[in-house]
Amino acid sequence: MKIINLGESDSILNRFVSELRDIHIQNDRLRFRRNIERIGEIMSYEISKDFTYSKKDILSPLGTAQMNTPDDKLVISTILRAGLPFHQGFLSYFDYAENAFVSAYRKYKDRLNFDIHIEYIASPSLTGKTLIITDPMLATGASMEMAYQALLTKGTPSHIHVASVIASKQAIEYVKDKMPDDKTTIWIAAVDDGLDEHSYIVPGLGDAGDLAYGEKD
Repeated sequence: MKIINLGESDSILNRFVSELRDIHIQNDRLRFRRNIERIGEIMSYEISKDFTYSKKDILSPLGTAQMNTPDDKLVISTILRAGLPFHQGFLSYFDYAENAFVSAYRKYKDRLNFDIHIEYIASPSLTGKTLIITDPMLATGASMEMAYQALLTKGTPSHIHVASVIASKQAIEYVKDKMPDDKTTIWIAAVDDGLDEHSYIVPGLGDAGDLAYGEKD
């Protein structure tokens, strides 16, 4: 399984991640959502380098040009609700892709312990397609695995790209253990060391869904 941390290289990506973390900036919801979207755009460009390409004849007004373009049939999926701006960043570049949506949420048994529940899924057939699962925060990895298992009811993809903005080291190891090693690539913009008692990434950025759309009741 390939793990690609784009934050290890110096680029404008790191500025967008730093603004997501910054308590003096992140409460601007419009800017927060746009920064997540920008990271999705950058990540989609990088992921596109991993696709299968072939030469095609493209007719212009003055002749025919041979262009090397991707052949992958794409499905972009997201885990609601924090994943929506991230998903839009991918869709801005992969505008021809099909889309899937999964509702996964934490159901707390007490103050610290919770289970992951899947409540809703809408997806095209995934058989033989390249699946990109987007979720900005990969904290424990449990929501990602549950979403993946739910999506498998719609068919078996040929390759899976897991895309997150910030991941914990524990979540990366969890996903490596739970998802197919031979056809999964994990893409991240930053890796943080740990989780707090509520399983939030530390230092992380807080609750991405609340910062993007307002606090839940």
